[in-house]
Amino acid sequence: MALVLHVTGARPNFPKAAPVLEGLTAYDVEQLLVHTGQHYDDKMSDIFFRQLGIPKPDVNLGVGSGAHGAQTAKVMEALEQLFTDRRPDLVVVYGDVNSTVAAALVASKMGITFAHVEAGLRSFDMTMPEEINRLVTDRLSDLLLTTSVDAIAHLGNEGTDPDKIHFVGNPMIDTLLKNKDRFDSAAAREEVGLEGDYIVATLHRPGNVDDPDDVAELVAAMHAVADQAQVVIPLHPRGRARLEEAGFLDHPKMRVIDPLGYLEFMGLVRGASAVVTDSGGVQEETTILGVPCLTLRPNTERPVTITHGTNQLVTRESLPERVREVLATGPLTEWDTPPLWDGHAGERIARILARSVGVARRGEG
Repeated sequence: MALVLHVTGARPNFPKAAPVLEGLTAYDVEQLLVHTGQHYDDKMSDIFFRQLGIPKPDVNLGVGSGAHGAQTAKVMEALEQLFTDRRPDLVVVYGDVNSTVAAALVASKMGITFAHVEAGLRSFDMTMPEEINRLVTDRLSDLLLTTSVDAIAHLGNEGTDPDKIHFVGNPMIDTLLKNKDRFDSAAAREEVGLEGDYIVATLHRPGNVDDPDDVAELVAAMHAVADQAQVVIPLHPRGRARLEEAGFLDHPKMRVIDPLGYLEFMGLVRGASAVVTDSGGVQEETTILGVPCLTLRPNTERPVTITHGTNQLVTRESLPERVREVLATGPLTEWDTPPLWDGHAGERIARILARSVGVARRGEG
């Protein structure tokens, strides 16, 4: 029986992997789920497996945090031994985290076929570690599974063999749609202690929080946002120090909370008047939920969320005025959604993966 090995490592990977794991249960394959431990505390990883019904990982490499090079090297070393021991027929990687590119490098060097779920996304910003991970992973991939038409175009412009490219839709949206009825905005509001309009923020990119001048500008912009509505920002304790030192919390309507589980966070987002983010996945989730998303970055690798969604790029200078406009407009009643973001991407991906290893659906011989 063919062995399909899935490599996950960080919070964004888990809702992408869940529909693929489920889709492949219909085929005559053995599956091995590997968690590298890049995100290793409960709210960043374990709770996702429980809430999304993902089987407990068969292998947890426990690499932990660290500098990009050191972390990638640890994952590569551990995966090389695992691939040698188990010799999978196919490796599946997700997204653009360090675990993704580590698995791509090891599989490629060992001659193991591998597939990249969420291939072809480009920000064209080489200061982003994720952009480097995307480029390297896609260059080496045997199967490139894309979420949007622009991703197909990027791969074509890079000279990728079109036979390797498959437009499948977005498996993370499968997870969102499957669990949408469990997103309890009222419970999330009560848990955090929110009344009236509120805005959710997720901010962690180096371009916003590493340089002291950038942090000072961010604090001023977010305080101007908090002048208009309550702001709640889930933030890991290890990431708070720099923002606290810059006075981020010195506003009565600024609320910092610990990271939330998937269901709790999505409940919070669903009830928000707007989201301010520099995250990739949040741009996609708000696009489906119809929540205005203000992406505090000069670029996005997910432009489909702007052309077919609720997202817009903003600067620190323009953020307060954009928030004012969003609050004045009120909740959206109609918005576009991207093609094939329909809840069936996992099934399409599973069909392609099964075909690549030459297996049929269970019961079909």
